[in-house]
Amino acid sequence: QVQLVESGGGLVQPGGSLRLSCVVSGGIFSISTMGWYRQAPGKQRDLVAQIISGSTTIYADSVKGRFTISRDTAKNTVYLQMNSLKPEDTAVYYCNAENSRRGYNYWGQGTQVTVSS
Repeated sequence: QVQLVESGGGLVQPGGSLRLSCVVSGGIFSISTMGWYRQAPGKQRDLVAQIISGSTTIYADSVKGRFTISRDTAKNTVYLQMNSLKPEDTAVYYCNAENSRRGYNYWGQGTQVTVSS
């Protein structure tokens, strides 16, 4: 059974940092493209960062230079290091695992990140 479990969200002041983690079970981690998405109230869910294979990464323009996505295959975990956080980063952050060739796309339950003074 595939599960994605996020952790690390919370309340942080502007300029602060958080690290999100997503543990993936079910044997798919090593063959998946892993990503982090976010959804603010009343808005669509948007891609924040994605790690395709090895060190190939993609970032939304709004987070470039502030956020870093990484993966640890030994721990079946993907991370999102978020620095210099801004109020506009406030959203529910979702972990995603997908492989279009194998026809799957899984989501975690989401973790709330609130940036406020």
